[in-house]
Amino acid sequence: MTTIQDLAADRGIPDPPLLRGSNQSGMRAYNERLVLSLVRRDGALSKSDIARMTGLSAQTVSVIMRSLEADGLLARGEPVRGKIGQPSVPMSLAADGAYFFGLKIGRRSVDLVLIDLLGEPVALRRQTYRYPSPDAVVEFVSKNLPALTETLSAEQRQRIGGLGVAMPFQLWSWAQHIDSPPGALDLWQDFDIATELSALCEMPVYVQNDATAACGAELVFGTGDRPQDFLYFYIGFFIGGGLVLNGKLFPGRTGNAAAVGPLPVPGPDGRMRRLMTIASLSTLADGLQEAGVNPDQLWEMPGPWTIPAYVLDRWIAGAAEGLASATLSAATLIEIDTVMIDGWMPSDIRDRLVEATNAAFLGLDLAGVTLPVIRAGTVGPRARELGGAAIPLSQRFLVD
Repeated sequence: MTTIQDLAADRGIPDPPLLRGSNQSGMRAYNERLVLSLVRRDGALSKSDIARMTGLSAQTVSVIMRSLEADGLLARGEPVRGKIGQPSVPMSLAADGAYFFGLKIGRRSVDLVLIDLLGEPVALRRQTYRYPSPDAVVEFVSKNLPALTETLSAEQRQRIGGLGVAMPFQLWSWAQHIDSPPGALDLWQDFDIATELSALCEMPVYVQNDATAACGAELVFGTGDRPQDFLYFYIGFFIGGGLVLNGKLFPGRTGNAAAVGPLPVPGPDGRMRRLMTIASLSTLADGLQEAGVNPDQLWEMPGPWTIPAYVLDRWIAGAAEGLASATLSAATLIEIDTVMIDGWMPSDIRDRLVEATNAAFLGLDLAGVTLPVIRAGTVGPRARELGGAAIPLSQRFLVD
């Protein structure tokens, strides 16, 4: 039986710089990835659509799409008949063409999701904890990854293409903010999560910063308009970010680009402080504790939350001011056309935060600044684990 590894083995060559096809036989691997990328981005496409969009010959496109259909990666739609000529047959991604795991290691929880080729969750598991430890994460994966795998048929299991891990980098450096036992997070310094999980699950494992992965999920699975350049904020226990330039995720030299948490912004009292201290869910949790409300609800499923109005209003106002200031700094440095805000929160609270951020931004001195559009992300609370799953999907089947 053909496995997903067999199908992808000849598709791992580096992508050329332009999103154009090549009619040379040596570029077939790239051309296949290009076709899959276009179908993912635009939905069902016919051979003539692909040929027009890529500059490939009709014969080359026909060969590629027949191959991808035979591999189970493309599915044939109903013919569309025009006034003249042969009917056009749209081809779309086959949901069961491949499967991927995404693991999110957070400061208060760990999540494992199994998605299909369309990016739709097939099954998921979640566990909360006081703080993350390597042993707890490995035990969680060893227990739940086989359980999620069992939800697939024997044939579908052969099409699992890898595991992507989304986690904060340098977890040990956040010990003072997580309320963990002394030295407990130091274990992460010498722990190779990719090696440990590869041995455990016997599949390719990729690791990426959690907020960068969430941004990647917006890039790969997001709906609506897809801006070519955008700054992305994801609000979890701490706020993090990601950056997309020219339609490509920009991870930076160490994979930690657009790590907006440490960005200095004015606080409510005018003093400069880190964005993470005013625009993170940990700050909202502190406000709940001060009000005598248990904040554990924040780490369970995101909503509906039972939060005193004055606590939520105060947090939204402070977070919006910080996000507006961070947006202004980014807009003056890079001409981004869009800023997206998402996070582990109910959609109505996120939308209120976006509205408040827009208002706060327009209240700043914007002379000489090209104003970006500030709007909500489209993936939602599970962007981090979905972004993790998007890593092996992208590595195997998509161009940048």
